[in-house]
Amino acid sequence: MLLVLAVLAVPVAFVLLLTSVLGLKRRVADLERAVGVLQHAAPARREAPAPAPAALAQPGTAPAASEPTLAELVRRQADEATPAPAPAQAPAGSPLPPPLPPAREPAAAATRATASPQPRIAAVPRRPAAENPVLRVVKRWFTVGNVPVKIGVLVALAGVAALLKYASDQGLFQVPLELRLAGIAAAAVGALVFAWRRREHNRVFALSLQGGAIGTLLLVVFAAFKLYGMIDAGPAFALSVVLVAGAALLAVLQNSQNLAAFALLAGYLAPIWLSTGSGNHVALFSYYALVNAAVVAIAWFKAWRLLNLLGFVFTFGIGTVWGASAYVPEKYASTQPFLALFFVFYLLVPLLFARRRPEGRRDLVDGCLVFGTPLVAFSLQAALLEGERMQLAFCALGLAALYAALAWMLLRRRGYELLGQSHAVLAVGFATLAVPLGLSARATASVFALEGAGLVWLGLRRGRLLPQGAGVTLQLAAAVAMLFGYDHAHEDVRAVLNPTAMGMLLLAVAGWASAWAARAHGRTVPAAVFYLWGMAWWAGNCAHEISRFADPALRADLALVLAGATGWLAAEVHRRRPAALLAQTLLAAVALAAPFLFWQGELHQHPLGGGFGALAWLVFGLLGVRGLACLRTDDGSSAGAAQLAWWLLWTLLLSVEGYWVALEARFGQGWEVALVALPWLVLIALSLWRFGWLALPRDATVATPMRTPVLWLGFAVAAAIWLVVLNRPLSPAPLPWLPLLNPAELVQLATLALAAAWLRPPYARGLERLRPIVLAGGGFLLLSASTLRSVHYWGGIGWDGGLLGTGLAQTSLTVVWSVLGVLGWVLGSRRGQRGLWMAGAVLMGVVLAKLVLVDRSHLGNLTGIVSFIAYGVLCMIVGYLAPAPPRTAANVENA
Repeated sequence: MLLVLAVLAVPVAFVLLLTSVLGLKRRVADLERAVGVLQHAAPARREAPAPAPAALAQPGTAPAASEPTLAELVRRQADEATPAPAPAQAPAGSPLPPPLPPAREPAAAATRATASPQPRIAAVPRRPAAENPVLRVVKRWFTVGNVPVKIGVLVALAGVAALLKYASDQGLFQVPLELRLAGIAAAAVGALVFAWRRREHNRVFALSLQGGAIGTLLLVVFAAFKLYGMIDAGPAFALSVVLVAGAALLAVLQNSQNLAAFALLAGYLAPIWLSTGSGNHVALFSYYALVNAAVVAIAWFKAWRLLNLLGFVFTFGIGTVWGASAYVPEKYASTQPFLALFFVFYLLVPLLFARRRPEGRRDLVDGCLVFGTPLVAFSLQAALLEGERMQLAFCALGLAALYAALAWMLLRRRGYELLGQSHAVLAVGFATLAVPLGLSARATASVFALEGAGLVWLGLRRGRLLPQGAGVTLQLAAAVAMLFGYDHAHEDVRAVLNPTAMGMLLLAVAGWASAWAARAHGRTVPAAVFYLWGMAWWAGNCAHEISRFADPALRADLALVLAGATGWLAAEVHRRRPAALLAQTLLAAVALAAPFLFWQGELHQHPLGGGFGALAWLVFGLLGVRGLACLRTDDGSSAGAAQLAWWLLWTLLLSVEGYWVALEARFGQGWEVALVALPWLVLIALSLWRFGWLALPRDATVATPMRTPVLWLGFAVAAAIWLVVLNRPLSPAPLPWLPLLNPAELVQLATLALAAAWLRPPYARGLERLRPIVLAGGGFLLLSASTLRSVHYWGGIGWDGGLLGTGLAQTSLTVVWSVLGVLGWVLGSRRGQRGLWMAGAVLMGVVLAKLVLVDRSHLGNLTGIVSFIAYGVLCMIVGYLAPAPPRTAANVENA
């Protein structure tokens, strides 16, 4: 019995001991906190005014202690934390004076004053920055609603898929596969039932869980069919349809657009992930017909635009992909009914969408479906008919009649005016489109383009959107007709005077005329769009005429001339009515000349060859000079960029021609490098010292902002050439080799000299400190490369990887580097430049390391001995001339 009591007493004692220790730790923590607060308040207490002597002399006052104890500090802290009671009124006739205020109040007040927060400065409200709609949707998904549930559902779906795959690969579970899938499906059904019952209490959670449960069930069906082959395609597809239909029903019952979108996506993707590759398009389109019928049914009850757009995109998108990959004329009879049915579906959806909207907003048109459905369906119909133009013309007339009837009905109903006008525009458009389809597409496209331009001008003049929209539609219809008729372009027999060229030209003129009218009415954005539309047709027309009628050897020359003419015409218009796009057209023309330059080199060896190359560049130059003269006083960035591109273009042309001249004359590689780099050096020199010449034909004051960019670009190209040729032998043939006096190295020296002139005010402000670094580094690299080239030419050693391993090369580098180090030492000492002296010292240290690590292997031959001796002698000379680094220039002069 005693033993049992003893055994029971041990844990009880342990618990009591643990409780006591925890209590002591808590008390110690409270004391430390109190001491910290009092130490924080000590400076304020020291600054508090001392009590008056009269108050100290009052009877009953105890003398103050020199230092309060820890218990007193804790007690005072507790007293400060407890609100003091209101002072009681002393009884009448009492001999005792009223009690003094506690001595802690000044310190406590100072502490509170110190601890009181400083007043905050009201932040100036900032306007919210514009946000990308896609990013806004993603941000809203991750910030609005029950975010943990959303993320958890996604992660759970990924986990289920991974678990199924892992279980299949590893065989970790002995439970039959059927039971595993059944368990997962049962858990998903349970979660679905639970989420349905919680739909009123926590809507976001319930909807997210329902979507996750249905997604899990779809994954189970997919795994059972695709991964494990437990069920056939028919039952798997039927189960998927049931699940998708159930999800859609839940979405409608709970008024959840997101759940409906999930169901619709799953419905469209189900036949893709359950596909067996049979290629049964009738079954596929029949299923999509049922899904689209569900979309129409939902549109009858709900104004959910997202579902309508998803159905439109997936239906016609998948149909287009199938048509491009699997359609053959034999399938026309089984495909045409589905195309007509899908068209009817999405003809009705915008009407139902407008019907479900509030009374005041029914006039808003879902333009994606109203205009997209007939255009996409008509394009697919044209593909099905394969060029049967008369049948397509009758189809267009039928659509025009259908849309005219709908427009007549809608315009008579209040609140549907804009929707009725949209259908009227489509009716006019399809009626107009029937004309070129019935006759000649290329011949009538130009008429429709001009008619469209007239409607745009009329709509702008009257301030009406309907004629403007009709004009744009007509121009688009003309473009479509032209593209359809382009297959007959091979029938053209004359250049320029042929239906294709005339149609494209009038399409371009219609776009430019619309741009002119839009700009005249202050519509800058539409004007820019119309102008670019016209330029696109102009460029396509030029490309067609050159490829169709020009001699292959002259195509690049003609393209160059046409580019120059286009830029010049735009500049002439800019001179009368300035616009940034016109100046940018000249910029584009100059920029396009660069690839045309290389195209000419491919066709006839070099740009100025081939008989007409030089003439083409002469014409282009004259047109370009006139174009820049039209921009003489334009200080905009586009005009400046055009002139910058002009300088770079001609410099590039001269470089390419110089390279070709060196090749034709069979000069050495050094001449090639020199002739390629020389035009860029001339451009840099003109920019530095004769910028007025370079600015012509524009005004020099207007062109001045381009001086810095041309210098940066010129030096970038020159530096790239300079660095690339460092590891080349640079033969000066037919001249003999002379170090630093050969064509390539003279160009490299000139590059360093121009860099020295540039890296000083006023050209490169703020970069002056880089000047000695660039000159010293460049000079060192150039002298080292020139030394190795001298060893190659004078020593008869091959220019390959074995050159650096020879004793002659290593000795030559040692001597040259030592001389450079000595010069740095001596000049730094004489001029009082401590940095130069230190650079020489570092270089000499590198040479010493090279002697120890590399050149010592050559001590058995003469070159290695010379290296060591030369280095020793040079060091002795330095020791005599400049034994120590200079402190200041004055000290050096006194010495």
